[in-house]
Amino acid sequence: MADIVSTIKQVFPLRTVVIVGDLVADQFLNGTISRVSREAPVFILRHDDTTTLPGAAANAAMNVASLGGKPVLIGCAGADPNGDMLIDTLGSAGVNCEGVRRSETIRTTTKVRVLAGQHYAVRQQVIRIDYESPPELTDEIKAELRKNLARVEREADAMIVSDYGYGAVFPEIFADALAYSKARGIPLIVDSRFGLEKLANATTATPNREEVEQILGANFAPEDCSRLLERLGLRALLVTNGNQGMSLFDQGKEPLHIPAVGPTEPVDVTGAGDTVIAAYSLGLASDLGFRESAIIANHAGGIVVMKKGTAAATSQLLIKSLCGDGAELSSHAK
Repeated sequence: MADIVSTIKQVFPLRTVVIVGDLVADQFLNGTISRVSREAPVFILRHDDTTTLPGAAANAAMNVASLGGKPVLIGCAGADPNGDMLIDTLGSAGVNCEGVRRSETIRTTTKVRVLAGQHYAVRQQVIRIDYESPPELTDEIKAELRKNLARVEREADAMIVSDYGYGAVFPEIFADALAYSKARGIPLIVDSRFGLEKLANATTATPNREEVEQILGANFAPEDCSRLLERLGLRALLVTNGNQGMSLFDQGKEPLHIPAVGPTEPVDVTGAGDTVIAAYSLGLASDLGFRESAIIANHAGGIVVMKKGTAAATSQLLIKSLCGDGAELSSHAK
């Protein structure tokens, strides 16, 4: 454990992770239920405040930064207020956004989660409203994203491809990332909400259980994941199982089940997968093995699910969690 802690403290700050993928603005609209409407049998929600946080690939970049690494983000956002808030937040956190293409032809993908409750009560999510751009980007934007990736690939110690189905991960840019990874011998870590099979031959992938079920069907067995590992041409497959922890399938080794860290009832799982891929990638970028990197990712994920909203783990909390100081996680939960 001392070696892992030393790596987090001394090596993570030296590592650059390039993140290619879909940028999302996660908005949390908080309101207080005041009364029942006279117009219809519905509650009236009085707006209190709205918070905008980076989601999807942008959240992975935020987590790389909060864990001490140097994130470089490649993606696109609209030239709109939500895009402005997203880029401002990322820049303030130390994320390099020079590779983000802003365009008036697209809308910044925004997920508005409405959180409602009465005075002094816990706010509960009652509905989510999604604002999306068409998933197909123009040829001009695609060409620019590929150029942006080409400009920074030599800086990368690892690359993440984060595909949420909003168009930023298209075949040509994935082929570019794969070629750069192979040529330079750096890890390429992929995650895809709907198209993992289209991202074959990367170094490793971090799907959740539902995403694996889309490919293998429900009630898949460990041997099924081992075969999927070979089918996708991966060296390792890290499957996240919510409050049941993670399962790592490492080529040529016995599968490893990693129990969940902390309480089994999370506060909020929003963005936990982005934290996992960020921590896992920083571990691999720092020359740790798949197993050590998966352990780091498991602890990082355990931290953020105890926070409300889209959250990021910090290197300080990660070290405390790895050293067994569970009380610190509860005291820092927000």
